[in-house]
Amino acid sequence: MTTAESTDHETIVPGESGPPWPTKIVVLLREGLLPWQELNVTAFLAGALAAAVPELVGRPYEDADGTRYLPMIRQPVLVMTGSADVLAAARERALQRGLPTSLFTADLFATGGDAENRAAVRAVRGADLDLVGIAVHGPKNGVDKVVKGARMHP
Repeated sequence: MTTAESTDHETIVPGESGPPWPTKIVVLLREGLLPWQELNVTAFLAGALAAAVPELVGRPYEDADGTRYLPMIRQPVLVMTGSADVLAAARERALQRGLPTSLFTADLFATGGDAENRAAVRAVRGADLDLVGIAVHGPKNGVDKVVKGARMHP
């Protein structure tokens, strides 16, 4: 659309991208995690990207009764899986490309909060991190190259 248009409850703003998305968000999980771990890691990693890249977040929702709800990430979040080696390589490629990247290590399952999480990551050299998940955002082709070797989550 070239001008802002109003519907019953929504103003459509020019430049708000929709499908096809110019960028891609991928959460890459290590194979073998328990279901609760997969969900927990995915939530933490997607939240990290939303916090770091504000333009990923859309506008608040409102139902027909006028009840407001929080905004969500505006585009799909693809969830993929791979081996520990695939995650390590993806982390390295994402950093080399300068793409916004979040990570979750196995150590974080045993910590009690944000400060402890940061300390646990800080205690380990990047190449030695026991990655269970990373999330990355960027141009589609760049993200595809970062997650090379991963497959869609079943």
